Amino acid sequence: MTNEYKLYIGGEWISTSESIQVLDKYSQDVYATVAKAGEQEVEQAISSAEKAYKNSKISPYQRFEILKKVSELMIDRKQELAKVITIEAGKPLKQAINEIERSAQTFELAAEEAKRIRGEGIPVEAAPGSENRMAFTIKVPVGVVGAISPFNFPLNLVSHKVAPAIAAGNAVVLKPASSTPISALKLAVLFEEAGLPKGLFNVVVGPGSTVGDQLMKDKRINLYTFTGSAEVGLHLKQNTGLKRSILELGNNSPVIVDEQADIDLAARTIAQKSFAYAGQVCISVQRIYVHDSLLDQFELKFLEEVRSLQVGDPNDINTDVGPMISEKEAERAEQWIKEATDNGAKVIEGGNRQGAILQPTVLTNVTKDLRVVCEEIFAPVVSIMAFDDLDTCIEEVNESAFGLQGGIFTNNIDTAFYAARKVEVGGLMINDASQYRVDLMPYGGVKDSGNGKEGPKYSIDEMTEERLIVLNLQK
Repeated sequence: MTNEYKLYIGGEWISTSESIQVLDKYSQDVYATVAKAGEQEVEQAISSAEKAYKNSKISPYQRFEILKKVSELMIDRKQELAKVITIEAGKPLKQAINEIERSAQTFELAAEEAKRIRGEGIPVEAAPGSENRMAFTIKVPVGVVGAISPFNFPLNLVSHKVAPAIAAGNAVVLKPASSTPISALKLAVLFEEAGLPKGLFNVVVGPGSTVGDQLMKDKRINLYTFTGSAEVGLHLKQNTGLKRSILELGNNSPVIVDEQADIDLAARTIAQKSFAYAGQVCISVQRIYVHDSLLDQFELKFLEEVRSLQVGDPNDINTDVGPMISEKEAERAEQWIKEATDNGAKVIEGGNRQGAILQPTVLTNVTKDLRVVCEEIFAPVVSIMAFDDLDTCIEEVNESAFGLQGGIFTNNIDTAFYAARKVEVGGLMINDASQYRVDLMPYGGVKDSGNGKEGPKYSIDEMTEERLIVLNLQK
């Protein structure tokens, strides 16, 4: 029996005349139908958010209680929520369980930060003529936050947008990815149970070309938080003018294996963090630069690790690599591989596709102008390239239009800190792969990878405005 879901607007569950089918990404059967928002529903959601924000009287401590309760409910229902992610996103079950645990931590972190929002004293009395004045700043919410989230972390990336926004005192209109909207609707249920006042959280589901564009053009939205492609992020930025935005965009993560690296650690870690969730993670390893003195040894150990990964049914707790989000996306990645091999690249592992499942693929003999190297493939595909000079390697790493996160494996502390200063990324992992993230850290990129930071403390800074208060004392 197909599950049916409604939109969540103004604290009510809303049906519409049209619906969107959500597929089980492994079986490709219809798992659920979700009400499709039209212009009227988007308008209603924004109006509800604006009204709820203006009338909101919940204190920072009440926000803490609500967010903490949501965190606890997530843990209580971890298995149920993880199963939803596995079905709608095709994410292997053990990775889906980890996503629920991380989402719960994101809400817990945001809950704590709700009690720590503060300004600072400004010594205006130090200015001549202002001896009788005192000043301080306060942090105030921006208002209505428009949140647009992707398919690959259908709960935790939603959590990174919604939890800090609520912690800061804002209202939210969320548009989740149409292929994975159910996790966001499940979150609305948790907010209801936790006692969030009606209208402060709204979920509208529909295409970016209609729902997304309407959100983008509405002047009542004060800040946009978006995770997705660089092309869509640029379009959003160009059409929202001076509105504030947090943009988490594309990447093609580089990892350097220096001549003084621990080869076993590098091979094992990079294999694990290249192919998790079929490489559909913004910080998945895509470009591996190996010192030529270690190349043969690294490739041998790396391939051993890759071949140990279990590929197949994401519902199996032992599966490491499941399907991509759609067969169309798997076909696209397969075409990029073919394009690379047509231009001299060599497939030394994988390369085979069965429906939406693309086997973990390792390429060598690539050139930096191939799409598998210079663009974001967002698939279980990595390219290995040799280097003999670190400076030249870093120059090539930095030629990328992207700069979210990268990594370097080395036992030389000077090399590690040299790379930290020179590699143009928002975060560099030393003796770890690029796909390291914990939810309390500042997370964001440079160049075409976007602007602004996620991580509850840092998002709250983005989602509040500083207001200066000056007292003209009469005594």
